[in-house]
Amino acid sequence: MEAWDAIRARRNVRSYSAEPVPAEHLTRIAEAGWRAPSASNRQHWDFVLVTDREQLTELSTVWQGAGHIAGAQAAIALVVPEPADERTRVVDHYDLGQATYAMMLAATDLGIGTGHSSVGDQAKARLILGVPDTHVVSFLLGIGYPADRPLRPITKPSRRPFDEVVHRGRW
Repeated sequence: MEAWDAIRARRNVRSYSAEPVPAEHLTRIAEAGWRAPSASNRQHWDFVLVTDREQLTELSTVWQGAGHIAGAQAAIALVVPEPADERTRVVDHYDLGQATYAMMLAATDLGIGTGHSSVGDQAKARLILGVPDTHVVSFLLGIGYPADRPLRPITKPSRRPFDEVVHRGRW
């Protein structure tokens, strides 16, 4: 798939088929996050790739919007150190957003769906993943082939009108 097609085809997938995702595809998706831009190239992130069914089921309980993780074939937990200050927290979260989107596009390019989630219960997430108390499990990314329909460019996305969002030169 061309990059532009992957951008247009990416959508949040929260219902996955039982088809396993090949290990080499999971590695490629994780590598896309690893290659993402990072402020001052700090790369504060760590990624925990999970394929164990029991762990996925447990992870689905760390946030009310994480239920789809139980049905995913894999998930990637995005982890950063506890921030020293507010500026570090903001920059690290921006970096995690870039890494997440890079992983989503890499997955879409392979025909694999993704659905992101926040993490509410840090203690539980850390316990499930073996993450030290010095770090925050910021987000989860469910990964799997879509159960409903394959990924393809969306011709009429449900978005605010383009000309309402994009301002040229001034607001």
